[in-house]
Amino acid sequence: MTTDAITPRSQYITIQGYELHYTEWGTRGNQPLIMWHGLARTGRDFDTIATALSDRFHIICPDTIGRGLSQWSNKPDEDYCLDVYANWASDLVDALGFKTCYWLGTSMGGSLGIRAAATSLKDRIDRLIINDIGPTFPEAPFERIKAYVGTPPEFDSMGELEAYFKVIYQPFGYHTEAQWRHMAETSSRRLPSGKFTTHYDPTIVRQLFVFPDDYEQWPHWDAIDVPTLVLHGVDSDLLLPDIAKGMSERGPKAQAIDIPGCGHTPALNVPEQIKVVSDFLDA
Repeated sequence: MTTDAITPRSQYITIQGYELHYTEWGTRGNQPLIMWHGLARTGRDFDTIATALSDRFHIICPDTIGRGLSQWSNKPDEDYCLDVYANWASDLVDALGFKTCYWLGTSMGGSLGIRAAATSLKDRIDRLIINDIGPTFPEAPFERIKAYVGTPPEFDSMGELEAYFKVIYQPFGYHTEAQWRHMAETSSRRLPSGKFTTHYDPTIVRQLFVFPDDYEQWPHWDAIDVPTLVLHGVDSDLLLPDIAKGMSERGPKAQAIDIPGCGHTPALNVPEQIKVVSDFLDA
């Protein structure tokens, strides 16, 4: 494997009038694999697993509009929703010249995978991995996310932000100190005051108010007919066991695997979790 294949390449592309950032891994011409992050996260969350899989996949890790280095929407009540994200995903796949692709989605990225596989990318996603989210959203975590996403905290130093991440993302599971630092540095931005805050547009939370049923997707799930893997953090409050069971019985009848030591969501940053993903993609 060449050094270029395991070195992330920062790329920008204009999609529907917005500049979208994505990180590219692996050799062009290999099997395309889209990795899409969670609601208030960025594509850099996949750096560890992307490095591990870059020897045989062409990996694209976008920052959803309003996150990371992608442009923020000037119409948040219209643009921040799954249907628009699914159309952007389809346009991105077209622009990159992919006829089909594999899809790995964490949390919101998993919901987006469900929506896209049933609509804008129907018959173009050949394998689907859903990381700790289902076709329905339990009320308690829904209200919790609504309460905190729209008011990101501010910190005087990177050390304070990193300590905050260690608390709120403890359910992600084990991280080395270097991985915690990497998360903090790739998930932060400076404010005009000089303080640090999280690297997303706070109005992304408008999705949960303007489109309160956006994550109710059993009809979309039932429309999917591709090999599908569901990863369930054993301690997750968002993907409950009965929902995971339903996902294995309906629609694509997904293979469901419990991930111990994690809640919402497994970070896919340790060898055991990476192997589960790799084995499914290679099956």
